[in-house]
Amino acid sequence: MGRTAGRTPDDTRRALLDAAADAVRARGIHASLDEIARFAGVSKGGLIYHFASKDDLILELARDQLAAFQASIDAALDPADTSPGRLTRAYIRAALTPAGDDAAVRQSIALITQLMTLPAVAELARADAERLDAALAADGLPPDVLALVVAAADGMSCAPLWGAATRTPAHRRLTERLLHLTRHPELWES
Repeated sequence: MGRTAGRTPDDTRRALLDAAADAVRARGIHASLDEIARFAGVSKGGLIYHFASKDDLILELARDQLAAFQASIDAALDPADTSPGRLTRAYIRAALTPAGDDAAVRQSIALITQLMTLPAVAELARADAERLDAALAADGLPPDVLALVVAAADGMSCAPLWGAATRTPAHRRLTERLLHLTRHPELWES
């Protein structure tokens, strides 16, 4: 199977990452390179051209997932918001209003769970979490307020994994209450 006509190397790389995500969701972390190549519509040699090994492909898939979440945080930043907690509010929005429906969120969580079984991916995620934690800690909110709103956002963002819907009035109210808490210092002292 040769190069797909009209597809650039970047398009092929993206197709391989998407195919790796699909294969890992379908077959688990032990999905073969042959399966991934087949999902992407390229030869195994074409896959190896872009990623020298399965480990390289899986690490790049993990980096891609981490970058996608960071991009959603960046997109949720309000340019008019310059007060303390700005990044935390973007984090809340990104975590609690993800792109896609609840099934897509479940698939994303399932993929990340599979990827995290690999020590190299777990280390990559730990380093990324430290980076994000440091940025959030420097965002100007008291540590206990930050811990509360981040824990609530993280917990609620995993609700689809347990079959709960996220596009409900209660979910929207929780999002608004967390955002409100980050904007009102008078609520911080109690």
